[in-house]
Order: sequence, then C-alpha cells, then structure tokens
Amino acid sequence: MNGYVNKNEERNKTMKKETPLATKAFLTLEEAAEYFNIGIKKIRALTNDEHCPYVLWNGTKRLIKRKSFEDFLNSQYSI
Repeated sequence: MNGYVNKNEERNKTMKKETPLATKAFLTLEEAAEYFNIGIKKIRALTNDEHCPYVLWNGTKRLIKRKSFEDFLNSQYSI
C-alpha cells in the first residue's frame, strides 16, 4: 500500500468502547483476575473441574460466570 490510512478504520478503533467488567456476564481468566484481584493461576486452579458451576466452556476457552463466581467467593473464608 501507499501509506494511505482509511479514516473510518482509524475512527472506529478510537471510538471502540470497552464494556465495564462489572456489567459483563462472563469474564476471561485475565478479566476475572483483574476484577476479583486474584491471580490467574489461582482462578485456573479453582476452575479446573470440568463440572465447575461457575465456568462456561467455549470449546477449550474457559469463561468465568461473574455473578456465580462472586457468590462463591463471598461464601468463602479463604482461598
């Protein structure tokens, strides 16, 4: 290409808004670690069971059910 930048593409990139984590129903491991202030390794350990009630598996991708995981954490003394 000749260095021409599509202004619409550039505008779309800057206008893209991220959804606040508190409003998302499902979180990635990285998002859950940030939201709950828990390490990714600890979250992975807590969610390793394939029948874990607060995980949604999308193929091999693990998504954390934010509300269910929050309820679980609120019922724990320590993790």
